[in-house]
Amino acid sequence: MHIDKSVFRAYDIRGVVDKNLTEHLAFQLGLSFGSAAHDKNVKQVVVARDGRLTGERLMANLKKGLAQTGMEVIDIGMVPTPVLYFACEHFKTHTGIMITGSHNPADYNGFKMVLDGLPLAEQSIEELYDRIKNEQYVFGNGSMRTEDITDAYMQVVCNEIQITKPLKVVVDCGNGVVGAIAEKFFTKLGVDFVGLYCDVDGNFPNHHPDPGQPANLQDLMQAVKQHKADLGFAFDGDGDRLGIVTNQGEIVWPDRLMMLFVKAVLEAEPNSKIIYDIKCSHHLGHYIKKLGGDPVMYKTGHSLIKRKMKELSAPLAGEMSGHFFFKHRWFGFDDACFSAAMLLEILSNDALSRDLSEMVANLATGVCTPEINVAILDSKKFTFIEQLKALQHFNNAKIISIDGLRVEFDYGWGLVRASNTTPNLVLRFEGDSEADLIAIQQAFKAAMLEVDPSLSIPF
Repeated sequence: MHIDKSVFRAYDIRGVVDKNLTEHLAFQLGLSFGSAAHDKNVKQVVVARDGRLTGERLMANLKKGLAQTGMEVIDIGMVPTPVLYFACEHFKTHTGIMITGSHNPADYNGFKMVLDGLPLAEQSIEELYDRIKNEQYVFGNGSMRTEDITDAYMQVVCNEIQITKPLKVVVDCGNGVVGAIAEKFFTKLGVDFVGLYCDVDGNFPNHHPDPGQPANLQDLMQAVKQHKADLGFAFDGDGDRLGIVTNQGEIVWPDRLMMLFVKAVLEAEPNSKIIYDIKCSHHLGHYIKKLGGDPVMYKTGHSLIKRKMKELSAPLAGEMSGHFFFKHRWFGFDDACFSAAMLLEILSNDALSRDLSEMVANLATGVCTPEINVAILDSKKFTFIEQLKALQHFNNAKIISIDGLRVEFDYGWGLVRASNTTPNLVLRFEGDSEADLIAIQQAFKAAMLEVDPSLSIPF
């Protein structure tokens, strides 16, 4: 049976269920992954799913495939992605598969995978596809069992985090899977909890669970002010990305939030390498340096960042999309629940007793855009980036091309890169002033339209 290669992406497998991501593919992925695990002498795998409507049937087929390769399959049910990562540590399997469509539309689903302690990305995902294509499978008599790990996960977080003063939080789960644990988790941490859209519903009836888009944070911003809360948290569909709103109802973009985390980590682990992705503000790199850290800009992508963290022994990494990775006091995987708990601890322990709005106000910032998506065919997006680089429009500025094209000027920067998960180009801009921002955007727009005049660029 034909397998659509386009679902095998840079850091996970993702597609539209029953179109290019089928139950049969889930079964074959089980065979392929189980065979790859066998080659590494790995005998156990943890599996879980988020709250999407198609998760259960994909899970059943995945488990069947895994068991047929002789794997011992541990099913931990419907949980956030970080709980799956935690279970890989807890059961010492260091191997797991999460069935999740993350922040993609409701008809999508996918697989995030860890094998022998390393997230699968790029070449290793390609190898899974090759195994399926060539039917290079190992067969054996495996087993299946179910475990409930959620309480153990919450207990370990709560043992680690100390919140020393009363705080009130509003939590918007966007009907994603974090809703299944949110009230219990935050109450256990000792904060006053107000929940929004915490019932898990894969139709996402209220707003899409993507905290990277300001439109999805409007209800949270209002609720924080209405309830006079200390801050608001927004989670994505599977709980590995975090959005933040201050007590004043203002959005704190992840690269600014990262500055608060950087300060806490560098106080405990001076001179450390701190990793951030290419979509983050240049102010973040300057801030890391100012505090004595070693800033490392790297490609976007949770799998790629985790591998880089291991390579450099970095205690902290962050992405503009809201993935935060703590090796400091945690396991090094992206965990929005732990990151939220860390922020609560930082806020409660602030020596000056500032509120979040005051803490953020002291951090350097320019005038910036959120991520801007420009639609382009999947088949054209990477070629477009190469053509844009070839134009050499920005030779008077600093060019960074580790992931797309980032151009740094004295007064700001701009980025265009191909999304690894959607048929889009992803753009972001920052200037020291509004005029600088507009100038950078217009320079990029002109260059992009020169490569492809059919693009619809919304500025």
